[in-house]
Amino acid sequence: MQRLTVDEFHEAEKLPLVVVLDDVRSMYNVGSVFRTADAFRVEAVWLCGITSTPPSTEIHKTALGAEESVAWRYFPTAVEAVRQLHADGYTVFSVEQVEHSTKLQRFQAEPDRHYAIVLGNEVKGVCQDVVNASDGYLEIPQLGTKHSMNVSVTAGIVIYKFAEQLLLQH
Repeated sequence: MQRLTVDEFHEAEKLPLVVVLDDVRSMYNVGSVFRTADAFRVEAVWLCGITSTPPSTEIHKTALGAEESVAWRYFPTAVEAVRQLHADGYTVFSVEQVEHSTKLQRFQAEPDRHYAIVLGNEVKGVCQDVVNASDGYLEIPQLGTKHSMNVSVTAGIVIYKFAEQLLLQH
């Protein structure tokens, strides 16, 4: 199955993407994001605010060890994380339904750039200060009666879009 060891994962080419979790309440969602980040060799997961950090039994239950392979950092606020990402040269997108958002199917990643996506709280979404600090906004089109998705499902869809364009083409 060509699975990498944790050491091989650390040395492997990464998807130039940081996933920022802004006040995500559920440790199971956090673990699920780690697991998806591992699957697509995401550069890092940044955990902010009330978002729990490893080590955690609940995170491990869904991450299945991905919290050990994927690099992570903690920031007291997502605004601080976005400031750091900008200082490091990243283009930051909030994944949110806002005016002037780009529908995900229309988004085209540029191969020589580094990106970050911010995913918000399960009820409140990405906080407005973070939306304001972002370079742009990505929105997943939704065709049903609900206009929200679980944060870990959203992460999977958006991470795959970046992986499809920047890593899976190799």
